[in-house]
Formats: sequence, structure tokens, C-alpha cells
Amino acid sequence: MNYEILTALIGFAFATSITPGPNNLMLMASGANYGLRRTLPHMFGISLGHAFMVVVVGLVLLQLFEQFPVLNTILKVLSVGYMLWLAWKIANAAPPSDKAPTGKPFTFLQAAAFQWVNPKAWSMAITAISGYAPQDRGIFFGSLIVACVFAATNLPSVSVWAWMGVQVRRWLGTSNRLRIFNVTMALLLVASLYPILTH
Repeated sequence: MNYEILTALIGFAFATSITPGPNNLMLMASGANYGLRRTLPHMFGISLGHAFMVVVVGLVLLQLFEQFPVLNTILKVLSVGYMLWLAWKIANAAPPSDKAPTGKPFTFLQAAAFQWVNPKAWSMAITAISGYAPQDRGIFFGSLIVACVFAATNLPSVSVWAWMGVQVRRWLGTSNRLRIFNVTMALLLVASLYPILTH
């Protein structure tokens, strides 16, 4: 991989990781509801889970999607259903001040598994592999290089969103404000489904 392609890949990974999407909206909501320390497993699950996904996409899934296009439709249906459920959970998250909070932050494994139903994560992985994987390194090492660049770029990027959630939490001092914030985050998560529903 030459310097120009590596630089372009880092730019692509940063731009797609730092911009709003399901992962970042959920991290902001988690930071606001649970604080930064309890959101750390969620952050690491996103970064490492997506890196693993990039490798698998590079090795296997692109070929499967070409042979069986119906898999794309199945993935869309599963993704939309799961993300609508998550939006409902975020909208109904109990404020930290409540006596009996019903919610809890994502675990590492939950966040890693979420990448497989996250439309933006799929788009990022497929575009990165098809556009930036070095062809002269073979499928495995080419996919691994792209995955490592994504993991190194993604973690600092998603951390910004969790930190912003923590900062917002200071303003969300009342249950009513937190409820409005959670409902807003849920609606934004639903709105982020627009690209998958229109393509």
C-alpha cells in the first residue's frame, strides 16, 4: 500500500467514523445516561467489532453478496427491525436519578455484534475493502491492513461522541430534559435509517 492510498484510507476511516450514525448516536446517548467509564466497553466493542467485520467482509461476504443478492434484502430487513427496537429502548431509558433504572449500557459483545446489523458499518466495510485494500498483499493481508487502519482511527473518533454525551449530561440535570434528549436521540437513530430504506 503506497502513501497516497494509505492517506486516503485514513481520511475515509476518519470521516466515516466521526460523522453521525447509529454507533455515534448510541454512544452519545450512553455517555449522557451512564457516563464515560460505563460506556468504555461499548466504545471498544464498536472499534474492534467493526475491524473484525472488515476482515470478514474482505474474505467472504463480498463474494456471497455477488452470488446471492437476496442476502442484501434480508440484511436490510433485520437491520431496520433491530434499529427500531434500539430506538425504542433509547427513548424509554430511565434517567439516572430514577430509583429503579431499567436500562444498562451496551456490553463489549453487544456493541461488536451490533455492527452486523448497522447499515453504516456495512457501507464503511464494503467501501473500504473494495476501494482501499491493497491488491498486491492478497485478500487476507489486504483486509487485515484495512481493518487495522479502521480500528486505529475509529476508537478516537467514537470516543468524541461518548465524551460529548458526558458533557451534555451536565446540562441534562432533570428527568424531563433527559427524557427529551433520549427521545431526540431515538428519533435521530430512526432518521439514520433513511439511506438504507431508499437504496
